[in-house]
Amino acid sequence: MLTSFGKFCRKLRIDNGELLKDMAKKLDVTSSYLSAVENGKRNVPQSWVSEISSKYALDLEQRIELKNAAEESQISNKLDLKDLNSRDKNLMMALARKINGMNDEEKVIIKNLLNKKK
Repeated sequence: MLTSFGKFCRKLRIDNGELLKDMAKKLDVTSSYLSAVENGKRNVPQSWVSEISSKYALDLEQRIELKNAAEESQISNKLDLKDLNSRDKNLMMALARKINGMNDEEKVIIKNLLNKKK
């Protein structure tokens, strides 16, 4: 299934008269790898947002849209827990385990707590 990132890239290619292989060449990857990223089988490499923004001379609004699409399309995310104490590690893992079972109201409460200014 085409991700938000994939839809953005497809539109970008169409607007620039390019094929998947043309964008893949610009990103120095194979067409099959780019396709896997666009279809949510692989994560969007972190460097791609800036590379695509630069190579396609995206304006600020397009860069923001691309960044949001890339973040939304991530299938996994690695968290570095090595500098956290065990209580904080447990908190992170509890949230990861429970997030799918939470309703929208609970998620909003947690998000508001996290965004609360000190």
